[in-house]
Amino acid sequence: MNIHEYQAKQLLAKYGVAIVRGGVAYTAPEAENIAKDLGGPVWMVKSQIHAGGRGKGKFKESSAGDAGGVRLVKSTEDVRQAADQMLGATLVTHQTGEAGKEVKRVYIEDGCDIARELYLSLLVDRETSRVTVIASSEGGMDIEEVAAKTPEKIMTVDIDPLTGMQGYHARRIAFGLGLEGDQVRSAVKFLTSMYRAFTDMDASLVEINPMVVTGAGEVVALDAKMNFDDNALFRHKDVDEMRDEDEQDPAELEAERHDLNYIKLDGNIGCMVNGAGLAMATMDIIKLYGGDPANFLDVGGGATKERVTTAFKLILSDSNVEGILVNIFGGIMRCDVIAEGVVAAAREVSLNVPLVVRLEGTNVDLGKEILANSGLPIVSGDDLGDAAEKIVAAVKEAG
Repeated sequence: MNIHEYQAKQLLAKYGVAIVRGGVAYTAPEAENIAKDLGGPVWMVKSQIHAGGRGKGKFKESSAGDAGGVRLVKSTEDVRQAADQMLGATLVTHQTGEAGKEVKRVYIEDGCDIARELYLSLLVDRETSRVTVIASSEGGMDIEEVAAKTPEKIMTVDIDPLTGMQGYHARRIAFGLGLEGDQVRSAVKFLTSMYRAFTDMDASLVEINPMVVTGAGEVVALDAKMNFDDNALFRHKDVDEMRDEDEQDPAELEAERHDLNYIKLDGNIGCMVNGAGLAMATMDIIKLYGGDPANFLDVGGGATKERVTTAFKLILSDSNVEGILVNIFGGIMRCDVIAEGVVAAAREVSLNVPLVVRLEGTNVDLGKEILANSGLPIVSGDDLGDAAEKIVAAVKEAG
């Protein structure tokens, strides 16, 4: 789960991570009032969407101006004007794609005396099974570009989960970033607080870009991004309540409500599979036979008829879908339950695209019988390769 910048800063500040004062606004007058309360003399007006590259982004609406989604302004009137231009406008960044995202809230923040910009993040490294610190002296830039062109400017430090972040870890990072004197002490406090927030809240990523050193030598988070492990949200109701459903794909949100794992892709062949590994293999074999998967959809090992019906509707809600491949291995999941769900959904939505179903496992014969007796134009696949070949051919023929 992702949250907005201002929410991430609120959470990090509770653990002692230094941030710049600010407030969130949903209207231009609110933005102006926040600016007046902060005092100035300069402010940052930041669009709040779940995407990076906001400063370099461009608004689709010409009235929003060409200054990007993050602006430095020098009067409360300019704060109001910038907020008015941003709110309701669609911001396009390198992460949103051409569709962009509508800005529904802005963050008004005090200006900051920036002496240096740095990069810092914490994430779970699956190779080492440890939380890893990634730091760079090149903050405020795309870290991927830094890694590609100047990898020597990036340092990584693995943290042993038995000891957690220790002073020597933090000092090593601080010295590696070229910090000195009071800057090191500020950085040590910043890093240990950030690590505690990461572990306490079951985060999967905390990224500070840029982390700045002020003219007074204090280390401060000028931006903040946090992602969380969905499987641990039951322990963090306060974090779960920060979810912004407007930032989620409607189909993915609907899937989440029914405990389905769904991710929309750019292809035209819908996939419904039980098991993440089998879903990945299904998408791969569709590509092998010359097709393009339209989604990743895992109905899980114990899906009911109702969940299968919902999954089918989700696939067909994508206007790009020109054919569907259902690939089920019935272990815990029974093939007859899948078949009943497929038939019910196909009838309910008036199926008008090719459908190929491959079933194996528990009650497979009963499942195939249900499909055969449905009176629907459902093609059976003998195995995964046969099913993929048939759906790709059917979509090309229909097109």
